Amino acid sequence: MAGKIEIKDAAFDAVKLVTALMLLAVGVGVFYYYSDQSQLYRVLGLLVVTAVAMGIALTTGKGQYLWGFLQESRVEVRKMVWPSRAETMQTTLMVFVVVIVVGIFLWLLDMLLSWIIRFVIG
Repeated sequence: MAGKIEIKDAAFDAVKLVTALMLLAVGVGVFYYYSDQSQLYRVLGLLVVTAVAMGIALTTGKGQYLWGFLQESRVEVRKMVWPSRAETMQTTLMVFVVVIVVGIFLWLLDMLLSWIIRFVIG
């Protein structure tokens, strides 16, 4: 009995997702079809259609799972300890120094190899 309910819910979720995608496609089509109208109205209309499509998609099982994941991610980002400005500047400076040193090393290696090839070829 529970299996039939899950199959019906999955089918209804698929219908909801297809409806949301079709609504979004129609919104984009209408946006370009009325290209002679004010861009402000077209963008506002597209934003409204996108919000409605997202609302429909978020009522599905996958949409609810995605929403929960995004909320958990937001909580985890708040737990992070971000580096200070000084640490960021030091790390950036070290990256620049290493890039310059590796660049000089590769340039010298290229010069050496080209000298060896010229010597061998004659």
